[in-house]
Amino acid sequence: MKRNGFTEADVPDQSGKCFVVTGANTGLGFEVSRVLAARGARVLLACRDQVKAEAAMARISQASPKANLAFLPFDQADLTSVRTAAELAAKEPRVDVLINNAGVMSPPLMRTKQGFELQFGVNHLGCFALTALLLPKLSDTKGARVVVTSSIAHRGAKIDWDDLNAEKGYGRIRRYAASKLANALFFYELDRRLRASGSPVTAVGCHPGIAATDLVRHMGAFQILLPLIKLFLNSAEMGAWPTLQAATGRVTSGGYYGPTGFQGKRGASGEVQRSAEALDPVLAQRLWDVSVDMTGIDPSLPPAV
Repeated sequence: MKRNGFTEADVPDQSGKCFVVTGANTGLGFEVSRVLAARGARVLLACRDQVKAEAAMARISQASPKANLAFLPFDQADLTSVRTAAELAAKEPRVDVLINNAGVMSPPLMRTKQGFELQFGVNHLGCFALTALLLPKLSDTKGARVVVTSSIAHRGAKIDWDDLNAEKGYGRIRRYAASKLANALFFYELDRRLRASGSPVTAVGCHPGIAATDLVRHMGAFQILLPLIKLFLNSAEMGAWPTLQAATGRVTSGGYYGPTGFQGKRGASGEVQRSAEALDPVLAQRLWDVSVDMTGIDPSLPPAV
């Protein structure tokens, strides 16, 4: 019987391909890495903690003894670390797909190594920087992709352009939603610029619906109730399906993939809609310019006409 949507079972053989997966030691990143390794891919697990990364690799290898895995030291809250990770990844014979999965959700007010508000700094600026730095390497491989993870929380979100660094005020949930809108705007603008420049790289976005992962560790009561709430959420395995589709399935350039089940929160993956604001070319170009200024890293892609 034909399934309605993309699941883990639809991931084709990935032998000979190399994937960089950020935040790969736990949650969605781990599940994505597990499946890709089982399909024959080389997977670079880009993580902050080497011990946790090695434990994750051991778990994957137990299920797939021939798994081709490597630890890539990577702290998305530190642009110096991001640059070093990109340099190390670029030494690979090839990189087919960059999966920007790492992120933080609703922590207390904290800052990155360079002093940016943590959620905007990690979820967007770190993702922007790594992508920009790896684009030359990706461009060497026909069919290469950049996958950016957004969230259903981007709907209704607003970016506080006058206070990107949360110096005037901080609402943790509001800032999270804004960072996810930034993710959506980024892959939208990246796709437009890649196509305008004739690049062989495709940019797509995804979201996991509402998945039961470690990302909710700052969510207080929600975390306490998680065992009960899990009955109504995607598992981490299911939450990984949109990422896997975006990374390995047939996709539309600039497309957005997520669960197609109950209110877009769970179920098999397919192409889904995003907010009108996430498709605003003026906002997307503004974010691009701000990101270059804040990170000091320029992808050197001309604006789309």
